Amino acid sequence: MVDLVTVLALALLVGAVVGSVVPLVPAGPLSVAGVLLYYLFAPASAPPLWTGWLVVFVVVGATAFAVEHLGGPLASKAGGAETSTMVLAGVASLALFFLVGPLGIVVGTVGVVLAAELRAGKELRPAARAAAFTVAGLLASSVAQFVLTLSILAGFVLFVFVL
Repeated sequence: MVDLVTVLALALLVGAVVGSVVPLVPAGPLSVAGVLLYYLFAPASAPPLWTGWLVVFVVVGATAFAVEHLGGPLASKAGGAETSTMVLAGVASLALFFLVGPLGIVVGTVGVVLAAELRAGKELRPAARAAAFTVAGLLASSVAQFVLTLSILAGFVLFVFVL
């Protein structure tokens, strides 16, 4: 019989993988919550999760969280955007998400970065480059977050239930 803690831990881990492709779902922390829930509250009869694997899973979950929040801004900086543009784009994309949904993050970020860079006196080409880098960073961070949370789920199942 499967216990409730195991079901809840697996639900959090699966939810993190699904949430990794949905904007504003904290996939890394969800993964960590699932692993910690199992580690702390699984009954003695359940297969153990070794402390070493717990540490690895927490580090990977924290990395997923960092990738989610730093991917777009770091990419925009790599594309030549000003620091103030990065901050403005983050605020605008968050607000636009609630107004027009996930598409608002991409469209809003491109628009804000482009407009802010043009307003800062940059030519169209460098401003467009900064906006393109930002979008590429947002999309790449989603892929990386998906891979990281999927690896936590796969590792958890492998090291707790298979090996």
